[in-house]
Amino acid sequence: MALKITFVGAGSVGFTRRLLRDLLAVPEFRDTHFAFTDISARSLEMVTALCQKDIGNNNLPTRVTATTDRREALSDADYVINCTRIGGLEAFALDIEIPLKYGVDQCVGDTLCAGGIMYGQRNIPVVLDFCRDIRDVAKPDALFLNYANPMAMNVWAALEYGGVNTIGLCHGVQHGHQQIAAVLGAESREAVDIICAGINHQTWYTQIRLAGREVDGEELLRAFERHPEYSRTERVRIDVLRRFGFYSTESSGHLSEYLPWYRTRPEDIRRWMDLSHWINGETGGYLRVCTEGRDWFETDFPEWLAADDPPIDAAGRSDEHASWILEGLETGRAYRGHFNVRNRGVIVNLPDDCVIEAPGYADGNGIAVLTVGELPAACAATCNVSVSVQRMAVEAAVTGDVSLLKQALMHDPLTGAVCGPEQIWQMADEMLVAQAEWLPQYARAIPAAKARLAAAGPAPFPDNKGAARLPVRTVEELRASGEVGRGAVG
Repeated sequence: MALKITFVGAGSVGFTRRLLRDLLAVPEFRDTHFAFTDISARSLEMVTALCQKDIGNNNLPTRVTATTDRREALSDADYVINCTRIGGLEAFALDIEIPLKYGVDQCVGDTLCAGGIMYGQRNIPVVLDFCRDIRDVAKPDALFLNYANPMAMNVWAALEYGGVNTIGLCHGVQHGHQQIAAVLGAESREAVDIICAGINHQTWYTQIRLAGREVDGEELLRAFERHPEYSRTERVRIDVLRRFGFYSTESSGHLSEYLPWYRTRPEDIRRWMDLSHWINGETGGYLRVCTEGRDWFETDFPEWLAADDPPIDAAGRSDEHASWILEGLETGRAYRGHFNVRNRGVIVNLPDDCVIEAPGYADGNGIAVLTVGELPAACAATCNVSVSVQRMAVEAAVTGDVSLLKQALMHDPLTGAVCGPEQIWQMADEMLVAQAEWLPQYARAIPAAKARLAAAGPAPFPDNKGAARLPVRTVEELRASGEVGRGAVG
C-alpha cells in the first residue's frame, strides 16, 4: 500500500518542494500520497501548484492533496513532517525588534536567547495540538518528523506532553562537515568520517578522521585559520575551536547567540561578525532574508511555475535527513545520520530528559541512536546551561507560567549577559503583550503584564536598530544580485 506523508506548514515553499523532490528520488516512494496543510490557503495553493508541476513533468503516479483542514490532512498518515513558523514573519519581527530595545542583538533568534524562547512559547502549544490530532486520526505508529525551530524545545514538548513518536531533524551537522572536509583538503565530505554530538545548534565534532588517521583540534584550528573564506566568515566558531578544542556545527551568527561572549556590546558584534552573508552574524539577518524570500515568492511565482526545472533523480537529491530516514525505515537500506531524540544515557554528562543531537541509524528495524559517552567538559558545560533554559521554557509554554518564562530568559546566556533582572522582567512583559494573539496559554496573565508595562519606564535603547543591520532588499535588487529565489529549483 502506498504511503501517506503529511506536511504541516506546507506553505513553506522552498522546504516543502525540496523534501518532496528528495522523497520522489526514491523509486519506492513514487506512488506516495502527499497531503499538504497550512493555515494560508494562498501559500498552500502556490506550493501545491509547483509540486504538481514537478510530478507531472517527471510522469510520476504521485498524488498531492491540499487542505486547510489539518485533521483531514493527517487522517491515516504514516509520516508527518512539521515545517511551521507559528506567528509568521509578523511575530518573528517582534522576536528581534523588542529584545533590541533592551540591548539584546540577535542574528537568528529561533533557538535560544530572547527570540528563541518566545518562539518556543508560540510553537509548543501548536505542536501539542498537532500531536493530539496525530494521536486521534493518523496511523497508530505514525512518526512525527519535526523540522521547525526551536528544535530541541519542540521535540521535548512533543515527547514529554504530546504522546507521539517524534524525531527532530536539522542540517547543521552536514554543513559543518562540509566545511571541515574543505579546510582539510579532502576530496569530498564522505572522505572525512565524523562523530558529532551535543544539543541542536550546539553540536560538537568530537571525532574527525581523514584517510584513517585522527585529526585533533590543533590541526583543525590551523586548517581553519589559513582558509581564505572561513578564516574571515567563521570568526566566532574558530575562536570557540581555539578555546574549547572542538568545532561546532553552527555558523558564527547562530553560535554567537547561545554564548555570553561575542554579542554583548556593539563593538564586539562588529569585531566578530562578517556581513558578506547573513548567517555570519548580521543583526536580524534571518528575518531579513525570510522577508525578502516572502516578497520574492509572491512576485516571481509565475516565473517559477513556468521554469524548466531539472528532473527528479538521485543526482539532485539533497542531504536533508527526511527522505533518507524514510527510505531506511521502509526499504531496509541503512542510513547513518544525526538525529534529535531524548537523551536517555546517550550522552552521559547531559541530563537524561533533555533532547540531544547524536549519530544514529535508520533501517528496517527502526531508528537507533548510538551511545556517545561523555562530551568534552567545555562543550558539555555550554550545552548544560542551554538545557536548563530549554527545560524552563518548555514548562512555561505548557503551563503559561510567567515567572518561569522570565526565569528562563534570565538564565539565557546572552540575555543575562546584556540585561539586568528588571530589564528582563520588563522585556518579557513587552513581548507577552505584543505577541498575545499567539499565546493563548498566557491569556489570563496579559492584563497584569500590560499594567506592569504601563507603570515601567522606557526601554533602555528604544531606537536601537542593531550593531550590524542591513536593509531588506527589494525584488528588483535581488534580481540584480543574481540570487536564486527560494521557490526555484537548482
